[in-house]
Amino acid sequence: MAQKIIIFDFGSQYTQLIARRVRELNTFSEIHPYNQALEYTDDIIGVILSGSPFSVNDPEAPQFDIMKWADKVPVLAICYGAQYLIKTMGGQVEKSQHREYGRAHLQIIDGKNELLKNITNNSVVWMSHGDSVISFPANIELLAKTNDIPVAAFKVKDKEIFALQFHPEVTHSEEGLQFYKNFVIGICKSKQDWNPEFFIEETIKEIKEKVGNEKVIMGLSGGVDSTVAAVLIHQAIGDQLYGIFVDNGVLRKNEFEEVLEVYKKMGLNVKGVAVGEAFLDELEGVSDPETKRKIIGRKFIETFDYESSLMTDAKWLGQGTIYPDVIESISVKGPSATIKSHHNVGGLPEKMNLKLIEPLRSLFKDEVRKVGRALGIDSLILDRHPFPGPGLSIRILGEITKEKVRITQEADFIFINELKASGWYDKVWQAGAIFLPVYSVGVMGDERTYENVICLRAVISHDGMTADWSHLPYELLGKVSNKIINNIKGINRVVYDISSKPPATIEWE
Repeated sequence: MAQKIIIFDFGSQYTQLIARRVRELNTFSEIHPYNQALEYTDDIIGVILSGSPFSVNDPEAPQFDIMKWADKVPVLAICYGAQYLIKTMGGQVEKSQHREYGRAHLQIIDGKNELLKNITNNSVVWMSHGDSVISFPANIELLAKTNDIPVAAFKVKDKEIFALQFHPEVTHSEEGLQFYKNFVIGICKSKQDWNPEFFIEETIKEIKEKVGNEKVIMGLSGGVDSTVAAVLIHQAIGDQLYGIFVDNGVLRKNEFEEVLEVYKKMGLNVKGVAVGEAFLDELEGVSDPETKRKIIGRKFIETFDYESSLMTDAKWLGQGTIYPDVIESISVKGPSATIKSHHNVGGLPEKMNLKLIEPLRSLFKDEVRKVGRALGIDSLILDRHPFPGPGLSIRILGEITKEKVRITQEADFIFINELKASGWYDKVWQAGAIFLPVYSVGVMGDERTYENVICLRAVISHDGMTADWSHLPYELLGKVSNKIINNIKGINRVVYDISSKPPATIEWE
């Protein structure tokens, strides 16, 4: 069993970043709402308290028993956690005259303390708080301050309780990872025993114990998450896993055939269900984005339900749920173990009375890819750009027709292939072609045309939460535009989307 750090979430926007920083140190981390009952176990080596949008003086401010944990493992309190600690120990915290937000320079008072090991004086840290410490109890040892605040880092005397008024997890804190290294490795004595190989070994062992000789059915999308999950399950139970890959009619050009071929080479037991025409028949003429999603979701469930009924002895439903899905389903205002509906295939487990198996539910997206590489999964799948569940239906603005799907598939095919040929595909996080519901006047030969417009979209991102438009070379954009207009009947204009997220979204619908 791997050692782990528990992160108690008080609602901070940075909580996931804390978890990621800890994992960068090859140490497993778990996020739990501050008000979720959790008992100490031997694998827990430390606790981190996140920041919070609340003031410690708010009537509804989160309450937490720090000493319950401090008696067992080291505790690191961040921002709200630091102020809550001061207040509960008899100090005074009041609203700041000016909100302290942004970069500050850390002035070290006690550089010998383990938490500040290898931290340089005047190191830049990121502040984000509206309260200030007015007075602090006598059993507090000051470790650092800034020009604006007298208490930037401290330790409780005779206790392994440490606190930081700033956010070391954000990239603006220049030596932020070093603070976590000092706490996790130096103070908590992490063995750094968590890595993709360990995860694979433990997960395969766990799946074998859970599933035994029973069968698992799983809907595959050709994407990273479902494929990595399927390979893990397959390595544990072999052909007891039955995969179903559905052609919903709005996949990319040749995607159905290519993905099935890759699955075949990987030795996965996957059945391809070519029902694209049935999906397109129901999508024909539909323009509302939410209706498109519901049609595709319903048709997928119907198809999956029918195919699954042919396997009457299946007891488990495999899914590619990942950690952000789990975290988003848990509220610090009321913990819940419910995964978002679109991650449990529209309620299929309840309807089909199947037990869930989700081997990736503890991993972030980049960790899923690392596990996939360790498993030797084909780069055609592992390095694919994210692709929306409703497929090209939400990249065709307005009503869906089979002709528009064909045009969008062709334009997308040209765009993606040119990105790959130019070496830009791996520099871009997500890219695709969008069919716009407008007509444009053009000239081809001696004739005027009145045809459709394709918009190209390419973004750079780490996790899809924020994104910037990719600054593709003009020469590349020009080449893609010429190829699309010259080779796809019905298109006479190509434009490029230079909107960032926020305020725009990555997808248009």
